Amino acid sequence: MRTCVYPGSFDPITSGHLDIISRIVDMFDRVLVTVLNNSTKLSFFSVEEKLDFLRKSTAGYSNVVAGYHDGLLVDFAKANSARFIVRGLRAISDFELELQMASLNKKLYPSAEMVFLMTSTDYSFVSSKMVREIGSLGGNLQTLVPDAILEDVTGRLRVI
Repeated sequence: MRTCVYPGSFDPITSGHLDIISRIVDMFDRVLVTVLNNSTKLSFFSVEEKLDFLRKSTAGYSNVVAGYHDGLLVDFAKANSARFIVRGLRAISDFELELQMASLNKKLYPSAEMVFLMTSTDYSFVSSKMVREIGSLGGNLQTLVPDAILEDVTGRLRVI
């Protein structure tokens, strides 16, 4: 079984994230969309909210499992027999950090393969940070987050 991990902070999941997910579901038998605890980022949404958003957004995909891990990505991948780690790239500026992380992950988990996908140009400018900022200022998030969570995210961001 070909299993991949698609990790991120997903604070919240965006249409760009869902674009990547919609493309990898046909490449892998099992897709583990995993919220990772990133100690360098302060999260706005709780882990429970993020997981709820992921589950609602990916409900149409039978091979997607949403989860959480508070540790090294490679440890999670090994524990779940995932030999592939998928990362989305929005712009060339993402590549330098992703290359560094890929090299370290390969050192820690030599049998893992990193898979990089370019986000569709429709979403190359979308980030969770921008979604939070636009939403907190009352902006329209309709094309920026999956339809399944639009009302939840909009409502939560308007209470800031």
